[in-house]
Amino acid sequence: MKDVKIFYFPTCPYCIKAKRAVEELKEENPAYRAITINWVNEHKDVALAEQYDYYYVPSVFYGEEKLYEASPSHSYEDIRENIRRAFDVIRA
Repeated sequence: MKDVKIFYFPTCPYCIKAKRAVEELKEENPAYRAITINWVNEHKDVALAEQYDYYYVPSVFYGEEKLYEASPSHSYEDIRENIRRAFDVIRA
């Protein structure tokens, strides 16, 4: 399995929702538990974050492929559904 990265800011409300969504999805679907996520804090790993093409956080990458980038208009349900879709791509 390729490396899964989720770029985030610790105080970002969308990122907090994304972490909650990941926990819920892994609890609901045991197959998702096999997905290991490298949570990349942009404040601490700026050099790594600069290697990826995104504007908003959270952003989910599978290897070099961006699977999801949040938008300020996204609700919790939007974030959760997009992370679920990303998990399905990763498991395929």
